[in-house]
Amino acid sequence: HYLKFADNFIDYFVQEDGSILSYDPKEYNLDNVNAGKTLFDLYTLTGKEKYRRAIDTVYGQLKTQPRTSTGNFWHKLIYPNQIWLDGLYMAQPFYMQYELAYNEGKNCQDSYNQFLSVYQLMRDPRNRLYYHAYDDSKTAFWCDKVTGLSANFWLRALGWYAMALVDTIDIMPQSMAQEKAQLSRIYQELIDSMLPYQEEDTGMWYQVVNRGGIAPNYLETSGSAIFAYAIMKSVRLGLLNSSYFSYGQKAFDGICKKYLSEKDGELQLGGICLVAGLGNKEMREGTFNYYMREPVVQNEAKGVAPLILAYVEILFAQKK
Repeated sequence: HYLKFADNFIDYFVQEDGSILSYDPKEYNLDNVNAGKTLFDLYTLTGKEKYRRAIDTVYGQLKTQPRTSTGNFWHKLIYPNQIWLDGLYMAQPFYMQYELAYNEGKNCQDSYNQFLSVYQLMRDPRNRLYYHAYDDSKTAFWCDKVTGLSANFWLRALGWYAMALVDTIDIMPQSMAQEKAQLSRIYQELIDSMLPYQEEDTGMWYQVVNRGGIAPNYLETSGSAIFAYAIMKSVRLGLLNSSYFSYGQKAFDGICKKYLSEKDGELQLGGICLVAGLGNKEMREGTFNYYMREPVVQNEAKGVAPLILAYVEILFAQKK
């Protein structure tokens, strides 16, 4: 049933020549790469050659994606010289999987190095959290002119970074054992740095992570669900010991208690930040007030999807 749904949905967008409706690789938008991960399984399960061609179409974007001086992909063409935490999740699991499946792993080290650059550039050594974005040119109006960093620690961006690490480590080959171990250390440090900010009653995290209790900061669903998923999956994979599972479970339970309800026989999920970014429009300046201004909505995919992923991890754990 699920395979039929996924196949029908993706089949509509993917053309026989491998082109994809509404997708322009020349936008060089890393957000558009993430959905390409579905193509690997669909090609394996259905054998449709157009899916294999579409995988190459998406990979073609990464082959010519502009890069910073550190070798990291620009987040988007319209955001030159910028690395966003979001982009690690949007691009790196696909990149690593393609290299292993179809390019003999030739550029796996490149993917790994992009994670290392983020660790070195975007991590605050005091609290070991990561800033939302970095401008390699140090010219963007939102960045610190000395460090190039944005001003705040946005929950969902940190969550995307955590998922990027877990999902990439999961598919890295044994030939990269040392690299896997290093990314695993970086990942555990990130989780250990997030746990002191986990709200005691709900197990959730705040929209701006380190400023809980400062109005109008709020407990945010999507980022909390992402961390619930990442933590529980990483326990399943052996990246964290079993004692960490309860932190993920607590976040999941807290979201359900605080924001999940039923109306007219349908589930409703609230507390989801619709979107947050930096630049382009000068209103996206990355201040605390900016992250508070973005709309909070119900039933949006960036909140619903990670909650489902977290629930799947609970089901895995129950099967043991």
